[in-house]
Amino acid sequence: MASLEERLDLAERLIKNESFRQNKGLGNEVGYYVFDYPAEKELIVRERIAYMKNKNSRGTDGFELVVFDLYDIIMDILEAEGFLEQCYKFEKKKGFEQIIKAVGRLLMINDNDSLIVQHILENTPQDAVVFLTGIGKCYPILRSHKVLNNLHQSLDRVPVVLFYPGKYDGQELVLFGAIKDDNYYRAFKLVD
Repeated sequence: MASLEERLDLAERLIKNESFRQNKGLGNEVGYYVFDYPAEKELIVRERIAYMKNKNSRGTDGFELVVFDLYDIIMDILEAEGFLEQCYKFEKKKGFEQIIKAVGRLLMINDNDSLIVQHILENTPQDAVVFLTGIGKCYPILRSHKVLNNLHQSLDRVPVVLFYPGKYDGQELVLFGAIKDDNYYRAFKLVD
């Protein structure tokens, strides 16, 4: 089995291939990928993604690497809507479970046109590769299957890679190696 560093090297080479960026997987399915890694290696993965983004910003790859931290998107939306301070007060008064529901409704997480999906669509250029990060920071407000399923309905022109702090076996995701999602995913494993 390859080390995390070797897998990240391979992922970097893969996204530079024009065939990868044509966004067609096996059977011409839309190119959605999961790069899973041990949660305790989060900082290594973050640093490598920042390195890849910085390297890509020189404009010599023929595409733009766009990195969306899902947690940052949620916080930015809450702040822009003027709800961040209210969320703190609401959580103190009603509890964490209620804030999860309230934020989910506000962001329309269960809808195909969720505010997160809209943000990603509005900020993804034509020739791009999209990296989704921060899914561990969002748990349990945002579940990875909601992001993948909703985004899959709207964004099919560029490949999307979800960086996942847990395990993905090609069908099910297990966050942090311990929290199992009971949903089927139609995403390819980026590298083994």
